[in-house]
Amino acid sequence: MTNIYRQKSCLQSVGGRGWLQGVDLISETTGRPLARHFGGVQYAQAPTGDLRFRRTRALPPDFSYGSEQTPYAYRSDCHVCPHPDWPGVLAPADKTRWSEDCLRANIWVPSGTPPSGGWPVFFFIHGGFLQFGNPNKAAGIVAQMFEETSLKAIVVMPGYRLNLLGFLTSHELHAEAQVDSESAGNMGFWDQRTALEWTASIVPFLGGNPDNITVGGYSAGAHSVFHQLSHDLYLPRSRSLIKRAVMWSNGTGIQPKNIHEHQIAFDELLSKLQISKSTSSSEKLKILRQTPATDLIDALEQMSNSQFRGFSDNDFVIQDLIASINTGDYGRRMKEREIKLLIGECQDEHNLYRAWKTPKNSWKAVYERLLEDYPAPTVDRTMKLYAPNKNLPNDCTDWTVLFGKIYADLQVHCLERGFIKNLSDAGIVVGRDILRYRIELRVKCADSMWPVEWGVTHATDDGIWWWGNGWADGLTPDEKRAIKPLYDAFAQFVAGETMEWAKTGPRYARRLTTQGTMDFWEDTRWEEAQHVWEAVNPPQTGSVKAKL
Repeated sequence: MTNIYRQKSCLQSVGGRGWLQGVDLISETTGRPLARHFGGVQYAQAPTGDLRFRRTRALPPDFSYGSEQTPYAYRSDCHVCPHPDWPGVLAPADKTRWSEDCLRANIWVPSGTPPSGGWPVFFFIHGGFLQFGNPNKAAGIVAQMFEETSLKAIVVMPGYRLNLLGFLTSHELHAEAQVDSESAGNMGFWDQRTALEWTASIVPFLGGNPDNITVGGYSAGAHSVFHQLSHDLYLPRSRSLIKRAVMWSNGTGIQPKNIHEHQIAFDELLSKLQISKSTSSSEKLKILRQTPATDLIDALEQMSNSQFRGFSDNDFVIQDLIASINTGDYGRRMKEREIKLLIGECQDEHNLYRAWKTPKNSWKAVYERLLEDYPAPTVDRTMKLYAPNKNLPNDCTDWTVLFGKIYADLQVHCLERGFIKNLSDAGIVVGRDILRYRIELRVKCADSMWPVEWGVTHATDDGIWWWGNGWADGLTPDEKRAIKPLYDAFAQFVAGETMEWAKTGPRYARRLTTQGTMDFWEDTRWEEAQHVWEAVNPPQTGSVKAKL
């Protein structure tokens, strides 16, 4: 970080919830207050004890953050959900920061008088393959954005449950949840939704506008945004909260696994913990809830089915979600509710993707690795498409390279384009209602985080969207000038301003080039991507029913 910010204690009323104690961030250069920061603010009950592996519980009506005389100090980061390591890429996890009491959020409020109607709100969901990560950024990162860019919005970053703590499900958990008329699984998605509802309730006290919320995310956070938007679209209008969505380097993916597929991982977990399958359901769940989180993560690291993701529970995730996109129902709902979408990619997404849980160099290893993330029929179709007759394609030097290509295509490049085409076919204008972008510029500060040879890979643009992201010496003056037009567009989008790209049509994306200039790029992968979408997400029969 090149900018330094002085901190001064502050108090903030949140109505009937009491008082928060945070800090004002003041520029050492100008002496101007830039932001009010509150770190690690609880938004839901701690998912511990009997609440482990259960749906999120909102704060009780009588919960208080403290009085004006004795407020609770929210000056530090959120607790970090226990998670697996990424050997050879990221530093080992600091387990001293682990806590299942991770349903907390970091908040930044611009200093000064809010605009008429209140500050817009940017609700940001962090990434990490849904397996690791946290919402903690140095307070000065957002303060610098407020100081140097056109973004002026309340920024809320919630933590949520990850890996098996956030996405474990099974017949045993489902039967238990049904007693309370609930479904099992998708706890991490329910956490995010609870945080979103809490945000809408608390931002009016911070000078924010609860009717002007943009939900954004990066990577698995963008995938989460898709599921949050999908859930919101199939709720009655009166319960809808999302006005705009930002999907940085991720999108729809495929229809999540069913309960039978999730059961395979659940049973493997029991085996690793030496819990007999013949044990009663209630005893299994009791043991799992009494097992220390560190032991759960140790067991997870030894599992072959170690990637815990979404569940087609027909509650949070409708069972014909992808079918709703193919039939146009999804797009029509977005159009009716005037939802806007900012979505795009980096040039070389695949280089980082192939580094996460990289399989061995064989067709079989790639097939089995993909089964960890996707349903078997999808994996069968995918491997037939990318490696017909189990032959390595000519453009891949080995099977791990193919794995990175497939993973990036299914998470970003191809399924993102298939989604956009279906929305366009439903009457949504790409270039106005959907804003596509493409990043081909690697900022220098990314070199401190990601290997230079990976190019403009997944996550290198964190240095753009977060204005240096606290990496090394931050952005250079030339880089700031280069990215300003794209960043201003992002800020306008979050503010809710009417926008339109100079070129409309689903094949066009606004591009930040290698030379640091902006132009409009005509998509060279469009037809290929539609072929991939149709192969892995084929049309299905049946109707899509709105949830009541």
